[in-house]
Amino acid sequence: MNVEEVISHFQSNQNQANREGMSRYGIKVDQAFGLSMVELRSLAKSIGKDHQLALDLWETGYHESRLVSTIIDVPAKVTEEQMEHWVRGFDSWDVCDQCCSNLFSRTPFAVQKANEWALREEEYVKRAGFVLMAALAVHDKKADDGLFLEFLAVIDSEAADDDRAFVRKAVNWALRQIGKRNVRLKEAAIRTSGSVLSRGTKSARWIASDALRELQSEKTTAMVMKRKGSKTG
Repeated sequence: MNVEEVISHFQSNQNQANREGMSRYGIKVDQAFGLSMVELRSLAKSIGKDHQLALDLWETGYHESRLVSTIIDVPAKVTEEQMEHWVRGFDSWDVCDQCCSNLFSRTPFAVQKANEWALREEEYVKRAGFVLMAALAVHDKKADDGLFLEFLAVIDSEAADDDRAFVRKAVNWALRQIGKRNVRLKEAAIRTSGSVLSRGTKSARWIASDALRELQSEKTTAMVMKRKGSKTG
């Protein structure tokens, strides 16, 4: 498929009711057709991996085009320059999260960008840094614990003062996902949560309290205890 055929598919399957639902969930819909992620993943599967098409679709600016781009792009072909260009184009939390989870977390630059972006001030760039941490915690099974201990240090230093919802929710997500990798990281994430909580800001209290509620639950404890081994670095 080419760009025109993909856009034609969106136009033929647009759904106003879905657009309204997306808007209620804080998704920017001025350039959206209202297709679901199930529909978009099915379309992406039929297209297959195509780096150039991913680049071209991203530049159309359409919401669904950018989501499909994150699925069909080839991680090994993604450059640091592309990542910086795309992250500056994030204007909805779902594009940010899908791009980081589907694509950016699988590139050679994932760790570097997680650390860099978490320190940036732009709302969706900062969110992307913490979403990358969460995605790596879930998907990178071979990563050493040391990497995630470093991420926890960033979380501890950055969590307290930023009350923007899309940022604090990503910080919380990263904290919880790191803590669910294994026993050692669970204990470290609980300590980090305690440190964040002690800052006393509204953002810090929400991030830490919610994380502690999940990390200290019986369900999470049982799940983590079943996981064998721990890479250390």
